[in-house]
Amino acid sequence: MHRTLPVLLLALVPALASAQATDASRALAQDAVIVDTHIDAPGMLMDGWMDLGEEAEGREFDYPKAHAGGLDVAFMSIYTSPKQDEDDSAWQVANEMIDSVEALAQRHPDKFALLLSPKDVDSLRKGDRVLLPLGMENGAPIGDDLSNVQFFFDRGVRYITLAHSAANAIADSSYAIERKWHGLSPFGKQVVAEMNRLGIMVDVSHLSDESAAAAIELSTVPVIASHSAFRHFTPDFERNISDELAKAIADGGGVVQIPFGTAFVNPESAADTQAHFRAINDFNKRNAELKAAGKPLESRAAFNKAWEEAHPPRQTRIDAVLDQVDYAVKLIGIDHVGIGSDFDGVGGELPDELRTVADFPNFVAGLQARGYKDEDIRKILGGNLLRTWAAIEAGAGGAAAAP
Repeated sequence: MHRTLPVLLLALVPALASAQATDASRALAQDAVIVDTHIDAPGMLMDGWMDLGEEAEGREFDYPKAHAGGLDVAFMSIYTSPKQDEDDSAWQVANEMIDSVEALAQRHPDKFALLLSPKDVDSLRKGDRVLLPLGMENGAPIGDDLSNVQFFFDRGVRYITLAHSAANAIADSSYAIERKWHGLSPFGKQVVAEMNRLGIMVDVSHLSDESAAAAIELSTVPVIASHSAFRHFTPDFERNISDELAKAIADGGGVVQIPFGTAFVNPESAADTQAHFRAINDFNKRNAELKAAGKPLESRAAFNKAWEEAHPPRQTRIDAVLDQVDYAVKLIGIDHVGIGSDFDGVGGELPDELRTVADFPNFVAGLQARGYKDEDIRKILGGNLLRTWAAIEAGAGGAAAAP
């Protein structure tokens, strides 16, 4: 047993070294354009207001942290839930979230600016401003009205995740057991065409394989996965992207943006997440049966408490994220990989060395330790996403969506 101890210590050295920011990694993080395509700060603002222009305790994104980490472009997630889709409040909630981002930029014009086009990145980020484009997570606010695609484009939305954790009027979710559309709905096909026309990025994260494949095939411009890890590491977890779909995105000129949340990059956590959605599905079915029988319903609070006690968070190291990058680069090439952290969206369940947006230098250090050249790190940090976004914008203005 004593002979194995030095070997174990040596095995830990690369992981420990890769977790530590260096002068070189900090310098590159500050100089490169870092684009994070998924930060859930607007949802956190709805839950409890804080001024994100100042240090915000307990939040993973705010201006001081972003400035320290070198973050330049932070896509603000305009997330709405399946429940809000069902009760027709998604449109209202989405607009309130957009208002909150606008208010943040207006309150701190020296720290933030809204971003509508990749062409404006260099000019707007001068003066150390953090740029705030909008990404709509779940197309539910569109409802069944195609004109809402234009409406939200005019409000600044530059990508739309077609569905989230349940089917909507557009597409199926990877989390749902039952599939409604087996691809895109007829309306969903119109939505994708309209997004192409306007220059809104089509985002296939969260979609079922059938829906993602249909969106990729239909789109006339590149598509993105705004925050999708690779299913190679989590074989039974459809939420993570398959090799086939990732290759299809890359073949079309798009990018796969890798998240940091342990639910996606840690296989055990991914299994817990998948089991959680199945358990919720069973819970909802039981309550529907109880309601139909006129019996008392089970408590969702009690269900949540029991689940959390039985499934505590799992410790994860930064290497789980770096392994995702390595795999992606080998599978689809260095030009088709980026980052979509999911900061403020995973309940703090993140790798030890990637706790907030201030920690991007740790990520850069990890890539440098694994032998990535600085020019390739710049691509992963944001160059690939900006190139793809520019191509989508250049492809806009084609024929209107079919009626």
